Amino acid sequence: MSDLQCLAQENIWFDKSRYDEAERRFYEGANGIPQAPQEKDASAILQDIVNARQTIQQSLDESQNASRSEDHGELVSRMKSLELDNKNLHKVVDDLKAMLSKLESRMSELEKSQGKPTRPAPGLQAAPAPNPKVVVKEENEEDDDIDLFGSDEEDEEAERIKAQRVQEYAARKSAKPVLIAKSSILLDVKPWDDETDMAKLEECVRSVQADGLLWGASKLVPVGYGIKKLQINCVVEDDKVGTDMLEEEITKFEDFVQSVDVAAFNKI
Repeated sequence: MSDLQCLAQENIWFDKSRYDEAERRFYEGANGIPQAPQEKDASAILQDIVNARQTIQQSLDESQNASRSEDHGELVSRMKSLELDNKNLHKVVDDLKAMLSKLESRMSELEKSQGKPTRPAPGLQAAPAPNPKVVVKEENEEDDDIDLFGSDEEDEEAERIKAQRVQEYAARKSAKPVLIAKSSILLDVKPWDDETDMAKLEECVRSVQADGLLWGASKLVPVGYGIKKLQINCVVEDDKVGTDMLEEEITKFEDFVQSVDVAAFNKI
């Protein structure tokens, strides 16, 4: 590559005017040549900006100092008020201590005065002290009037009253009507076959009699194959007649009765 081609690739030739202007300013400044009016105006504006910044910073510093001084003054005033409150509290505590000491001294004086016998005033006679023996005697007399173990007469009277009340209770209880528990029973009486005389079978069943047994209505109910069973109702007293007794008595008629079943049982 030739020297001309190398110089052609350098950018310095395109910014030559800038470099020339810089070189001129350099030499003018070195030789003391004054600057142009435009440059003076620019420097004046810069100086004004610097002055404005200094003024703003100074005002900020003054406001901060003023706020600090105000905070310090408020803190001092609060400290003074706290010191005053502290003094007042100390005074109140001292007053309370003095009152407490006075109360203690008065209590001690009262205790001493109660422990010592009171002296009568001049010109007056002291009241005579009560005789303890007389009081003891009166208490003994009252104790003698109380009988701790009671007497035989009082025991007999109490026993008599108790027996009388028991008799009255038994009489009232016996006078009340006794509630008799009863039940309604429906029996199914089955014959041997269809040739059994059902009228005779019912007659045999009703022939069973007992205290507390009352027979009711009856009917014939078909079972099958021409066989009918006797369904009969009765009312019994529970304490006197039971289902076992009825079944046992009815099944004694072996010629007519095959079996007896309880179809229904209801309390009355």
